[in-house]
Amino acid sequence: MERTTCVVVGGGPAGMVLGLLLARAGVEVTVLEKHGDFLRDFRGDTVHPTTLQLLDDLGLADRFARIPQSRIDKIQLPLGPDGELFTMGDFSLLPIKHNYVAMVPQWDLLDMLADEGKAEPGFTLRMNTEATELIREGGRVRGVRYRTDSGQTGELRATITVACDGRKSFVRDMPELGLRDFPTPMDVRWFRVPRHEGDPEGLVGMLRKRAFQVLIDRRDYFQVASIIHKGSDAAGRSGPIEDFNAQLRREIPWLGDRELVRSWDDVKLLHVTLDRLRKWHVPGLLCIGDAAHAMSPVGGIGINLAVQDAVAAARHLATPLREGRLRREHVAAVQRRRWLTTVLIQGFQRMIHENVVGPALRGEIDLGDSARLPLPVRAVSRLPFLRRFPPYLLAYGAIREKPPREALRRR
Repeated sequence: MERTTCVVVGGGPAGMVLGLLLARAGVEVTVLEKHGDFLRDFRGDTVHPTTLQLLDDLGLADRFARIPQSRIDKIQLPLGPDGELFTMGDFSLLPIKHNYVAMVPQWDLLDMLADEGKAEPGFTLRMNTEATELIREGGRVRGVRYRTDSGQTGELRATITVACDGRKSFVRDMPELGLRDFPTPMDVRWFRVPRHEGDPEGLVGMLRKRAFQVLIDRRDYFQVASIIHKGSDAAGRSGPIEDFNAQLRREIPWLGDRELVRSWDDVKLLHVTLDRLRKWHVPGLLCIGDAAHAMSPVGGIGINLAVQDAVAAARHLATPLREGRLRREHVAAVQRRRWLTTVLIQGFQRMIHENVVGPALRGEIDLGDSARLPLPVRAVSRLPFLRRFPPYLLAYGAIREKPPREALRRR
């Protein structure tokens, strides 16, 4: 049996940010990550302005800038029969230092946070270690039982356990947390296609005749999200990949005759879910990020919300944990702080599902036909000042969280 002050389950962006902030604030923290590395393809690679500012505050901006990356400062849509690009959102209009979204391989970001955490005496990262069960005694969570990839098992007891292990977290099955699910009309296929000089820059949405693609500029390639009807992936994969590529060329004509997807193995499927826990905590346990609220990929904002959850958790928990006086009201304060933002963003995503994604998949919307444009596009085209709203939502969520002051010291 081992002991720590805080055990963080999951080494994604939320878990690593929380672990680093708590360690810098003088709290003993152990992060458990079930994989041996962070190399997972098509994990969210978006680093939003609030996260960029956080890295700046932590003295990590220069190191982050050395990671190969691209930037998104515009959201564009090709409108009309000639496909002229229309700017739906412009990050440069935001009066902030980091008025863009950085696109960085998530494993590079996590490796950087892990290295910074290891420099703190109270930080421990245990890879290849999967939390399998909560330790519950006397009506309270006392830590976790774990298993390593070599088969070793053990117990890690802690004052507080924080679940940051995503929408498949085993703690979400606890009936007292009350999982509430919202229906979604779509799933997403992720893949890459080559990018050539002269291709559109930034983020480009293609929406025509029941075809819905989002292309993210990654400098030498596009990361493509292909929106499909929920549950329809298997039927689509029954045909040859050449048919899939031919369809892409019809839907995105400027791809031309370049080589596209080589195999169905290169096309990854995301089963889209949208849900949230009614309660994010029980005595001794807190859920944040996707473990508390699984987000739709609409807006690519899930990582930003998870990181902001971690910052809020660190600010509310650091001092009482360090001083040995943690109470349930400190943990409950994290949900109170983050609840409104979560509800607002999920409400926005549900509106987009109902008014844009669903109609697009049914063929009721076509950006090539001015009579069939979605309402948000018509509104922005008539009221240009609304171009600030999508970037603001993507940049901030709703509010920006501030980390504990002790974590801001620069080494």
